[in-house]
Amino acid sequence: MADFHHLKVKHIKSLTPSSVAITFEIPGALIQTFDFIPGQYITIKKEIKGKELRRAYSISSSPKKDSITIGVKKVDKGGFSDYANTKLAVGDILEVMPPEGRFVFSPNPNPKNIIAFAAGSGITPIMSIARSVLASNPVNKFVLVFGNKSTKETMFYTDLVNLELDHPNRFFIYFTNSQTQESDSLFGRIDISTVNYALKNKHKDTDFDAYYLCGPEAMINLVSETLQENDIPKEKIHFELFTTTEILDELPEKADGKTEVTIVLDDEEFSLSMNKNELVLDAVLKQNIDAPYSCQGGVCSSCIARITEGKVEMVKNRILTDGEIAEGLVLTCQSHPITPTLKVDYDNV
Repeated sequence: MADFHHLKVKHIKSLTPSSVAITFEIPGALIQTFDFIPGQYITIKKEIKGKELRRAYSISSSPKKDSITIGVKKVDKGGFSDYANTKLAVGDILEVMPPEGRFVFSPNPNPKNIIAFAAGSGITPIMSIARSVLASNPVNKFVLVFGNKSTKETMFYTDLVNLELDHPNRFFIYFTNSQTQESDSLFGRIDISTVNYALKNKHKDTDFDAYYLCGPEAMINLVSETLQENDIPKEKIHFELFTTTEILDELPEKADGKTEVTIVLDDEEFSLSMNKNELVLDAVLKQNIDAPYSCQGGVCSSCIARITEGKVEMVKNRILTDGEIAEGLVLTCQSHPITPTLKVDYDNV
């Protein structure tokens, strides 16, 4: 069962005309439950107009015992991001799932040089990672290339400038704006020249330990390819999608018929029958089985499960490694059954 807890909104801060930072108060009894690794996200559940919505938001604050902060950009009308920007108030209670996610930086005392490329709301997990990198060792360096439409639309702009002032010679930021030319920013989107400017010009003598990419899929693909062309090992490149391109479900026409499915969740077994052209998570939720999920778009990792019997075909996967897939792990929100029987274990992940 998805484990949600009631958290009180402690503070709301306007970041841009279309985004806010929301800070939740963590009660003493839940401090361990909401302990997190920089880069992780929380899932919020809210009923709006009679429909339950679940949305994943990365944590932007550094690890603290009594609060968690997220950034929410308004991207819909009538959805949760609209509600958060226009109606949510201090003192309100929201249902929140404990932190999860694989796009992380694990602080340690060893010196680290980190570089990140973010666009738009992709800055939110990078904020937490940057703060932790700078705090974990007094010689650590963090370089950030951050793309937006304009300074006015730049989330956490003041916080980033303050980080630069507080950590001279350790925190370096390069703003790039695609719609306005401003004196303190590069002009245009993050592209090959921007990546090379940071790597080969401004920080040509720096050996980076890890590269973090967060934002739209097109930006991530371009930066990742450019880094690899610069002989950066793929294992040093970490990414998280904040938007993703639409991918058509093009399973072979022969993938019809029924599949008998067994679901293992919280040490219980559930049985259901589903069409092979359905997604496993959709079929599970139709039976009111409270499986974990958030984005339902293959972007987060909330719905991961292990296939212990039968086979599925995933429409899209940008999270699981080849090794994890070989071990039977799948994103159930992207999986169609292709065998007559299927066993899906949410506990064994």
